[in-house]
Amino acid sequence: MMKVVEGSHAVAHAVMCCAPDVISAYPITPQTHIVEHLSQFVADGKLDTEFLTVDSEFSALSSLVGSSAVGARSYSSTTSQGLALMWEVLYNASGMRLPIVMTVANRALGAPLNIWNDQQDSVGARDSGWIQLYAENVQEAVDMTPQAFKISEDPDILLPSMVCMDGFILTHVYEPVELLDKEMVSKYLPPYRPGVVLDPSKPKTFGAFVDPSMYTEIRAMQFRAHEQAKKKIEEAAREFAELSGRYYGGLIDTYQADGAEVLIVTMGSVVGTIKDVIDELREEGNKVGLVKVRSYRPFPIEALRAALKDADVVAVVEKDVTIGTQAALLTDLKGGLYNYRDMPPIIGFSAGLGGRDITTREIRKIVDLARSAKDGIETEYGFLDLKEELL
Repeated sequence: MMKVVEGSHAVAHAVMCCAPDVISAYPITPQTHIVEHLSQFVADGKLDTEFLTVDSEFSALSSLVGSSAVGARSYSSTTSQGLALMWEVLYNASGMRLPIVMTVANRALGAPLNIWNDQQDSVGARDSGWIQLYAENVQEAVDMTPQAFKISEDPDILLPSMVCMDGFILTHVYEPVELLDKEMVSKYLPPYRPGVVLDPSKPKTFGAFVDPSMYTEIRAMQFRAHEQAKKKIEEAAREFAELSGRYYGGLIDTYQADGAEVLIVTMGSVVGTIKDVIDELREEGNKVGLVKVRSYRPFPIEALRAALKDADVVAVVEKDVTIGTQAALLTDLKGGLYNYRDMPPIIGFSAGLGGRDITTREIRKIVDLARSAKDGIETEYGFLDLKEELL
């Protein structure tokens, strides 16, 4: 059913179709509308779930650690400082192998206080053990939601997932969206039936104290589950496409990448703007393409190596900054390509921080800088659109 709706409403409807047993969340801009819509679905009798109103984001995720441990399909959403307040619990959820799904409405972190979009919040949680999927548009955020549950709840994976969508840009936009059908989702997403749960009749301990003799092995199991999740992410995307007709790629997707001399690598809503610029550049005779990262964790380095190997130069554009070194996606990509022969030079840019627009003019500038790097002019990492007079 195609309707013009707010992005948050569309995502909340997708969550409803996934039939979570427990929802727990605390309101924070720009995530609030998602849980507002979910609470309305519960009030209207459209969603039969235990909706928990809690005192903080820390409590929201802590509650779901308990519900997931007893075998309930569990969901939350948050953003920015709220995600930061969950930090301790992020590691608990992944370490206990609890397949919680959470929508992250990406927003800048303070200080200074800023409520607009960048991806610093979720990117900062990249090492917490959660799967991270990044949506280009509202439709993809909708369709990623049942996929995230399917991936996380797979017995071979059992990892929590974040579905990351750019705050305001996607959460508050009104656009045509194909809302999910409950019956279709029920065919795609089976009921959650975990093999190991907390049960008073069969006592177990989750997240117990572990000494050095076992801790490394537990982390290695998480690491290997992320490696296995790469295949599951690809499978989940293909299976969803068979039912819905919508396919976004698996771990990555490409646009006009065949024969491209310059490839731009990015993730999130800026992909749409970059595609428009690429179309213009192609009409002008420029061989420019795009590689979209859908799965940031697990990091799809094998797929990226294959996609980037024939380019003359790669330009990474990302909405985060790593204070003290180059930005996260850039350093991950460089690390993954290190020592691989015939890989192109890679340059990178932090852009769109705190909600600043990434314009078509700036994307063209990135392409020009990439060509300069190909010609040996040193450009490695920088900020786009800096107001030097303020520095």
